[in-house]
Amino acid sequence: MTRPYRLGRRQPAIDRTSRAILEAARDLVAEQPAAAVSVASIARRAGVSRITVYNRFASRAGVLGALVPPKTVPAPRVEDPYDALRVFLHAATAGWSANPALYRHLPAVQDPTQPDEVRGLAERLAASDALRPGCSLREAEDVIAALSSFVMFDRLHRDGRRPASAVADVLMRLASGILA
Repeated sequence: MTRPYRLGRRQPAIDRTSRAILEAARDLVAEQPAAAVSVASIARRAGVSRITVYNRFASRAGVLGALVPPKTVPAPRVEDPYDALRVFLHAATAGWSANPALYRHLPAVQDPTQPDEVRGLAERLAASDALRPGCSLREAEDVIAALSSFVMFDRLHRDGRRPASAVADVLMRLASGILA
C-alpha cells in the first residue's frame, strides 16, 4: 500500500516556480513568434533548469498550452437574447484585450468559449425569432464564433486603435447580419 505524498511547505515554492516559468514564456512569446521560443530560453529567462520546465509542464507544447486563455466563465444569464449576445461579445473582447501581443504570437490560439455556449446562444436567438429569415442555426453559430474569435478582435483592436468595449460594439453591429 502506498502512502499519499503531500507537498506541505514546499507547495508555495513549486507554485512560484510554475508562475516564473509561465511569466518567462509569456514574455518571450509576446516578443517573438512562439515557434522561436525554446524550452532552454524559457528556463534561462525564468532562472530554472530545463528539466524543471519539463517536470512542471512535460513539454514545450505544455508550456505554450498553459498560456492560452482559460475557458471563459459563462456570462450571467440575461433574458433578452440581444443583450445576451452583447454580454457575450463584451466578455470575449475583454478576455482578448488582457494580452493581445501574447495571443497574436501563440500558434493557432483556440477560442476560449465553449462550443455549447455558442450553440446555446444561437438557439436562444432562434427560439425568440431574433434571427433574420433564412439564417440557419449553423450559420448563427458560425457567425457568433467568428465574431468572438481573437483574429476578429485583433483586426479591430490592433495597436489600440479601438478600446475593447468599442470593439464589442463594432462586433455587435456586425452581428446584425444574422439578426432580424
